[in-house]
Amino acid sequence: MPKKMKTNYLINLIGLILLFLVLYAAFESGIFGSRTNYFMGIATTACYTIIMVTSLNLLVGIMGEFSLGHAGFMSVGAYASAILTNALTDAGIPDLALFLLALLVGGIAAGITGVLVGIPTLKLRGDYLAIVTVAFAEIIRVAFTNFQITGGGRTMSGIKKLSNFYWVFWVTVVCVAFMYMFIRSRFGRTVKAIREDYIAAAASGVNVTFYKVLTFTISAFFAGVAGAIYAHYITAMIPTTFNFNYSAEFLTEVIIGGTGSMTGSIIGATFLSALPEMLRSFSKYRMLGYSVVLVLIMIFRPGGIFGSWEFSLSRALSRFSLRAKAAPASGAVPEKAEKTSDVSTLSEQKRTASTFDGEESGKEDE
Repeated sequence: MPKKMKTNYLINLIGLILLFLVLYAAFESGIFGSRTNYFMGIATTACYTIIMVTSLNLLVGIMGEFSLGHAGFMSVGAYASAILTNALTDAGIPDLALFLLALLVGGIAAGITGVLVGIPTLKLRGDYLAIVTVAFAEIIRVAFTNFQITGGGRTMSGIKKLSNFYWVFWVTVVCVAFMYMFIRSRFGRTVKAIREDYIAAAASGVNVTFYKVLTFTISAFFAGVAGAIYAHYITAMIPTTFNFNYSAEFLTEVIIGGTGSMTGSIIGATFLSALPEMLRSFSKYRMLGYSVVLVLIMIFRPGGIFGSWEFSLSRALSRFSLRAKAAPASGAVPEKAEKTSDVSTLSEQKRTASTFDGEESGKEDE
């Protein structure tokens, strides 16, 4: 890995640590008073939503396929992890170990489901794939409604609350970092090549089906991880929660943030997770205000907030440093400007001299 890239990663890591420390100090100091748990809940919701939206962006933005069944993978991870923790509640396992095990099981269950769904369906493209993913999500929802182990049509309650903001924050960081590194790897570049020209990639010898199923599986895995966090934060689930509208909400957040931009997905997920809560005091008009904000963003930023651009803390600091160095002191003339002025004067003298010589030679010819 190049030294510059290592430096960039280190700077971004330091920025995340500082952000975590600020949030930790704000929540632990009691500055929000009785609303501390409320704000921590919004932050936790934003974290698992970020994982969901960035994982969906792997499909929509990086692979270029349209999926409307992502909530189905989330439900698989949520129920698989909840069943596991309910079975191991009295096993004496520490909460942190049980939480990480639940995340792993939820992700693996959703990843296996992604393979089973992806192999037969990823030969389809465009609207056909979207229709199939919607059908898959509905099949999963109906199945969970009828399985006794998932509570049937009733609420599955009594799930142990393991998701706290501090753990979820770092899980989100690890998940997003892994997806970002996947995009920057040769696998991610191959997936982008398939997105840009499917036929050319296949003609070049790229195993298109393998890379599409791989991306689909990774996306499903992280959706399952988000589902596990959700299950152990809400502690009560009903299959009807994971319906088409829930999938459409995640897709909206991808588009608002910018397809192909992981930074955009993070901002879009955070913004749209907090917006309904900020408008809760206007409960009667809350959904109307939510819709108006979305329409305005799509009118003035049709490519999303970030488009396909990625924010980098190290790059931002570098640009700020360069601007600070380039700013001249008050009343001082920059050295570069002086040199430019000297060169311009010398050039003007040469042009004048050459013109005079030409006139003199013309007179001599006459």
